[in-house]
Amino acid sequence: MSYNFLKKEDLSKYSWFNLGGPAEILFKPDNVDQILSFFKDQKKEVNILGAGSNTLIRDKGVKGVTIKLSPKFSYIDWIENNIIKVGAATLDKKLSDFGVKNSIKGFEFLSCIPGSIGGGIKMNCGCYGENISDNLLSIEVIDTNGKIQNLKKSEIKFSYRDCDLSKNTLILSANFIAEKGNKKEIQDKTTSLLDRKQKSQPRRVKTGGSTFKNPVNHKAWELIKKSDCQNMSVGDASISEKHCNFFINNGSAKTDEIEKLISKVRETVLEKTGVKLELEIKIIGEK
Repeated sequence: MSYNFLKKEDLSKYSWFNLGGPAEILFKPDNVDQILSFFKDQKKEVNILGAGSNTLIRDKGVKGVTIKLSPKFSYIDWIENNIIKVGAATLDKKLSDFGVKNSIKGFEFLSCIPGSIGGGIKMNCGCYGENISDNLLSIEVIDTNGKIQNLKKSEIKFSYRDCDLSKNTLILSANFIAEKGNKKEIQDKTTSLLDRKQKSQPRRVKTGGSTFKNPVNHKAWELIKKSDCQNMSVGDASISEKHCNFFINNGSAKTDEIEKLISKVRETVLEKTGVKLELEIKIIGEK
């Protein structure tokens, strides 16, 4: 079977930071058969790349095979009157828009998250008190042994911005509860959340979203500000003036500069507040 393989593909164009070196091999499968065939043959290390909205790719690139599902895995289908099946490459906003159009509540918050469904489930993405796992019923995955599994939500341990799925588990699709609601109320809530986001978060910048998770009983941005880190920079990497948990590539930064800025902030916050910040963004590649 032929594969959609790209050698030495520049990964910076797949990252919202616009940073990163080449993939040794980038695999963009169009269907499940291609993936199953690939896992039978492959011996290399595997990395999975979603929408690239919360991923920092190192300057030396990524060894092995980086898998990025093609747009063929972006779809939303009705399974039953109250269940929808969503492809893993479907953008969060597309699911939110589908909810508005079809009077389904519970997906409004996804309008504010610039990622894909597969990556969102891996990190249990969320905002404003809601998480993607809230309406999840089950997922279909392929493990590194090339075995397809259907996992119920109860078989996955979800936590704040995380779950216990292996990093090499490739999510193919997810089934969600589709609870009907009032279309105007759904639209109004979506508009309100987007307005709230636009007032508090930077727009049209090269960033990976929230850099650190919120520690228990704290907000990461408050700890950063309290520690006087908001004006820190390394090279062309800096912290957003609008939201100091957003780190920015101002145009010519290197991934190494973003990482050094992350370390600098973590060390300062720990020294001044006693709180150790944990990363929310994912870092992949060779140091």
